[in-house]
Amino acid sequence: WIGLACLSAVFAGVTAVLAKIGLKNVDSSLATALRTIIVLIFSWIMVLFAGTQEQLKYIDSNTVLVLCFSGIATGLSWLCYFKALQLGDVNKVTPIDKSSTILTMLLAFIFFDDKITMLKIISMIIMSLGTYMMIEKKQVVNKVTNNHWLLFALASALFASLTAIIAKIAMLNIDSNLGTFIRTAVVLIMA
Repeated sequence: WIGLACLSAVFAGVTAVLAKIGLKNVDSSLATALRTIIVLIFSWIMVLFAGTQEQLKYIDSNTVLVLCFSGIATGLSWLCYFKALQLGDVNKVTPIDKSSTILTMLLAFIFFDDKITMLKIISMIIMSLGTYMMIEKKQVVNKVTNNHWLLFALASALFASLTAIIAKIAMLNIDSNLGTFIRTAVVLIMA
C-alpha cells in the first residue's frame, strides 16, 4: 500500500501542474467534466482488467449510497480544486488542498478508532505549519490581490477529506476499481 500511496502522490502532483496549464483558456467546471470523463474511462478499463464487473450485480444499496456520497464529496473537491487552481497560484492552492491529510487523520481517529499517538499529533502540527509556510504571502507594495482562490482551496481540502473517509467505508464491501468507477460516474453527473 505504501508504493501505491507514493504513486498517488506523484500523479496528484503531475495533475496539479497539468491542470493549471490546461485551465488557462477553459472554465474550471468544464475542465473538471473533461477530466472526469477521462477518469471514468480509465476506471472502467481497470474494472475490466481486474475482472470485477460481475460484482455490479451483487452490490447492496447501502454500498451504492455510500459510494454516491463519496462521489459527491469527490466532485465537490474536484470542482473547488479546479476553481482554486484557475484563480490562484498552484504553489499555494496545492498545499492547502493536500492539508486534507490532517483533517482525514482527525476524522479517522473519530470514525475508525485509529490510534492517536504523540508522534501523529506532532506530525500533524508540523504538516500544518509547513502548509502555512508554503502559502505565506510576501509583502507586495501597491498590489491588490483577490483571495477567492483560498475559499475554494479550503473547500477542496474539506471535501477531499470527506471523500477519503466515506470511500474507506464503501471500499469495505467492494473492489476498489469498481468503487472508483461508480464514484467517478457520480462526479461526472455533477460536473
